[in-house]
Amino acid sequence: MSTVVLVGSQWGDEGKGKVTDFLAKQADVIVRYQGGTNAGHTLTVSGEVFKLHLIPSGILYPQKLCIIGNGVVIDPPALLAEIDTLRERGIDISTLRISDRAHLVMPYHRRLDELEEERRGKGKIGTTLRGIGPAYMDKVTRMGLRVADLLDEEELREKIETLLAQKNSILANIYHAEPFDPALMFAEYLGYSRIIAPYVADTSLLLDEAVHSGRKILFEGAQGTMLDIDHGTYPYVTSSSPTAGGACIGSGVGPTRIDSVVGVVKAYTTRVGDGPFPSEISDAIGDHIREVGREYGTTTGRPRRIGWLDTVVLRHTCRINGLSHLALTLLDVLTGLESIKICTAYRYRGSVIEHIPASLRALAECEPIFEELPGWQEDLTSTSNFADFPPAAKNYVNRIAELTKTEIAIVSVGPGRRQTMILQDVFLIP
Repeated sequence: MSTVVLVGSQWGDEGKGKVTDFLAKQADVIVRYQGGTNAGHTLTVSGEVFKLHLIPSGILYPQKLCIIGNGVVIDPPALLAEIDTLRERGIDISTLRISDRAHLVMPYHRRLDELEEERRGKGKIGTTLRGIGPAYMDKVTRMGLRVADLLDEEELREKIETLLAQKNSILANIYHAEPFDPALMFAEYLGYSRIIAPYVADTSLLLDEAVHSGRKILFEGAQGTMLDIDHGTYPYVTSSSPTAGGACIGSGVGPTRIDSVVGVVKAYTTRVGDGPFPSEISDAIGDHIREVGREYGTTTGRPRRIGWLDTVVLRHTCRINGLSHLALTLLDVLTGLESIKICTAYRYRGSVIEHIPASLRALAECEPIFEELPGWQEDLTSTSNFADFPPAAKNYVNRIAELTKTEIAIVSVGPGRRQTMILQDVFLIP
């Protein structure tokens, strides 16, 4: 048995798609276990760029079983558009399987997301407006539609009529917005069901069979640990659990089946949306890193906020996820800087702290304590051996491992598959 959970170790956008794609070559099964179209993974394969939002990154390899787990919320038209795009580019999606227990994002979820963000004004969360939060809200309040309902015509009709009676009342009386037509929505989603049906399965059973047959399984998280609904910078978080524990809940696999957890970490820090960001860089260096790293959202195109690497955050995510190893990405973006800073602790009201306070008011008051390291000028993008790195780059990588007390198994210096160095095979970690 060899099962690996891959999680984001910051606020998302760490390059998980690229690392997942790289590790998928060794895996037999790749599982997406939470989130929705609010996440995006950008992959570069043989010079071609692929942007995936729901379908696991392993789909770019033939004959890999790719699963959308029960913890994902699925927007059917978005999923079908993604399937069509992949087919048009010659990608075989016949190995895709969708959990019959996954919940659906409906049109009223997207509309309520937009209206609620408008209502919040300056206090907005900064959602992607894809309806993800409202879909998870309905799941928790036991008012959600699931893929299994989509395949039962009578059940689908009854639930849409019942749910729209409530949603239309909210739209009309609270937001003064136009209601949805139940008959039109039913006809639309019945059409989706006939296309999606061949891919639907009890994916927990498929995974159980894969575990018992000794197949290698890679669990792919979306977003990052600092966006976790419980352990992130609440309320500026997503509506699911991108952490390693979420892999079990979102796929139907027990925790004793997980062998190792790898955290993907960017060589600096970024985040999208509002909320405290202690190591943020608000000067020309931040602008330089944003442009060199092409730090714009895969899903929204929004410019990402830039900061120095924050090891207070990393130690938090190492603990929360039980990380066995780190995968360091985008190290090449820092090439050319005279010096590079690492946040090692915070100063809060005269005291030095090495943890993230739960209170956002307290976190907003935290000042970063930086350690400054020499930069390097040598190009890293064509280097295929870590031993050949310039001393300053090796020192930076080693310092991250020291500060987090976590070994680095993978180093990436570019978007291509060949620009990734394996320092330790994560599928062989006991």
